[in-house]
Amino acid sequence: MRGLNKEKVASIKNSFVMSENRKSMFKMRHKQKLLRRLAAFAGIAFIIIGILISALVTKNGNLKEKEQELAEAKSTMSELQAQQKESEEELIRLQDDEYIMELARKYYFMSKDGEIIFNIPEENESEQKAEQ
Repeated sequence: MRGLNKEKVASIKNSFVMSENRKSMFKMRHKQKLLRRLAAFAGIAFIIIGILISALVTKNGNLKEKEQELAEAKSTMSELQAQQKESEEELIRLQDDEYIMELARKYYFMSKDGEIIFNIPEENESEQKAEQ
């Protein structure tokens, strides 16, 4: 019933009502402008935050790759240092004539005068050949 009563009521057109209508229209327009500005600011903020998060994820991935490369390089370096130490020790041993004669007997089956060589395979060598 109220809806029917509203249709029957006529609006008053005086200066106060018109000024209130203008104020309400101004407030509504101001509110719409404010909402548009806030929406634009929020959109820009989300875009900037998205870009920053993307950059952070990318940098984090690059950092993990570099850390993995560093770990691999360190392990390779330690292996190479051990190999260098063995090579230096071998170089020192190669300056000894007795060691050279021992190697010649072992690998080239050379012997001293009156010495007989029997080739008996060692267990370690046969296991290494089987693994290869």
